[in-house]
Amino acid sequence: MSGLKRVFVLAATVAAASATLLAAPVIVKLSTISPPGTVWDTALASMGADWKKATDGRVSLKVTNAQGTESKIVNSMKMGANLVDAALVTSSGLSDIDPAFNVYGIPFLFQSDAEEQYVRAKLEPILVQRLEAKKFKLVSWGHGGWVQLFSTVEIKTLADLKKTKLYTSAGDDKMQSWYDANGFHAIPLDITGITQGMTTGAINAAPLPPFGAVALQLSRTVKFMLEVNVDPLIGALVMSQSMWDKIDPADREKVVAAAKVLEKRLQTDVPAQDAKSVADMQKLGLKVTKLDPASAATFHTEADKLVASMEGKMVPADVFKVAMQARDEYRKSHAK
Repeated sequence: MSGLKRVFVLAATVAAASATLLAAPVIVKLSTISPPGTVWDTALASMGADWKKATDGRVSLKVTNAQGTESKIVNSMKMGANLVDAALVTSSGLSDIDPAFNVYGIPFLFQSDAEEQYVRAKLEPILVQRLEAKKFKLVSWGHGGWVQLFSTVEIKTLADLKKTKLYTSAGDDKMQSWYDANGFHAIPLDITGITQGMTTGAINAAPLPPFGAVALQLSRTVKFMLEVNVDPLIGALVMSQSMWDKIDPADREKVVAAAKVLEKRLQTDVPAQDAKSVADMQKLGLKVTKLDPASAATFHTEADKLVASMEGKMVPADVFKVAMQARDEYRKSHAK
């Protein structure tokens, strides 16, 4: 065999081997704290089936319903030990990657889904860039429902809220400091301690999405809900850059397309799940308080002052400014 022929044979062999490697099945190990059997779990299972079908088995999904916190999931991804390749997490978990995602933890920043989605579209390029700098890929957005105020005492005003013993997440020192600085009496607890805290009186108010209140069986102690849209529990499906790079470029489009179906599905299914949760709790005696227009206007005027205090402290100043500008643009263009 001539030297030139050997070169061609070697090149063909290498090309064939490379094609085989590229075609090797990729199993994405995704972790989430979403309980089994919920709308999130069902949507993820459907997305995984879509990945496998669309890529002819080249990309598949393995979901683990994790015990513990989202911080642990994110840390596992950061370690790069191939234990977790992707995660469906809320803004709390995302903020462990980059503090810019604290923008979705600002109480009373948004008043509607449409408003939040308008702001999100403006923020997305910035957030994507920040994630990619940390070696994470944003695949799609997620939705955990609107946080409302559940309590054992009736709340109608911000003044009422400041009188309560309000649950806040343990370990979030910045949020605790923010509450303290703004006159709230916040009690830090692990989320698993909310039910006992309500029972013992250690806390008597907690901001939660309705399904979360049902899952924690708060209907036994909580008798009131203030329907005020504290904040939307926004999340995202993120993947490690190392795993993303293992997926063939042509298949990445199919992965994202299926994830976008999940995103749209959650926008419909989660509100329906929350509405059912509220109805179920009302049957057990929950009283839902809705603010009249005048009270709502006063509430949000006072809340906007609290929102402003987040700039540069909880949320990077540049991200905060873009969010506020976009929100004000939306409200101006939709003013009645």
